[in-house]
Amino acid sequence: MLSNALDRDRNRRSRTADCSTASEGLSRFQTKATIERRARDMQVIEPRGGRWQVGHGRHVDLGERACIMGVLNATPDSFSDGGRYASVEAAVAESLRMVKEGATIVDIGGESTRPGATPVDASEEQRRIMPVIEELARRSDCIISVDTYRSETARLAVKAGAHIVNDIWGAQKDPEIAKVAAETGSGLCLMHNGRERDRLEDVIEDQFVFLKRSLEIAVEAGVPREAIVLDPGFGFEKDGSENMVLMARFDEVLPLGYPVLVGTSRKRFVRTDPEGRLPNPDYATAATTALLRERGADIFRVHDVEINRDALFIADAMRRAMKGERW
Repeated sequence: MLSNALDRDRNRRSRTADCSTASEGLSRFQTKATIERRARDMQVIEPRGGRWQVGHGRHVDLGERACIMGVLNATPDSFSDGGRYASVEAAVAESLRMVKEGATIVDIGGESTRPGATPVDASEEQRRIMPVIEELARRSDCIISVDTYRSETARLAVKAGAHIVNDIWGAQKDPEIAKVAAETGSGLCLMHNGRERDRLEDVIEDQFVFLKRSLEIAVEAGVPREAIVLDPGFGFEKDGSENMVLMARFDEVLPLGYPVLVGTSRKRFVRTDPEGRLPNPDYATAATTALLRERGADIFRVHDVEINRDALFIADAMRRAMKGERW
């Protein structure tokens, strides 16, 4: 009787083990199928990607991994860090630090774009940024962008070593800037701007109207398609609600057909909330960065490179996992 009981126990354990193995195999199969189904249901939004042709024979690869553009304000009155990098040495040191932390591009500006900022003339703008561009180009092989809407400044900046012209007016304040980009072979970033004009009620429709005009100017000037990137202009004459809607509907900008750069960093809408609290602007920026990567953005213009680099690492890992790839 004891022998029969032991045989029954062994058979029961064998059947349990077989069921467990089958269950594990089925579980693995279901997990893979679930991942594939969820990826289809959630529809992974692919960034435009491609190769951004910029000046001096260089390029920036976009798509597979997010690209970071670090912000360098060589101004005394920027809304976030005005005056901290007024000297050439301080500005270059900060630029090199951002590159070390993961920035592919450093965007150098000499005139504050915050609402109510005191305008400066071209000569003062150039006095602030040209020595920084020259010294950074000498000490680093990073990609350098000049944040200007003036064609004269853009031409001098490219001559000094800049690879990209980043125009917050989308070539509509000084259309000659598009000719500078075409003639020098520079990359050109065209930003949407709602200032000094009537805007359409629908934030996405207004993007299309404005940016299509900017693209017409660039194409007529001879700027090649692969040299152009667009920027929806978060914070530029957009209130908090409009910025949130633009983030939520960001993928609707992608049909314009160009890689997209976004600049939410330390903007007013990430520095305040409806309850009047003051969130950490860099943490809040990182949240928008991850969300916009998931919505299809390619390039991220930020002040704190490290925290946004980490946010983008997770965002890109999630995108790959949703497609069934190893992250």
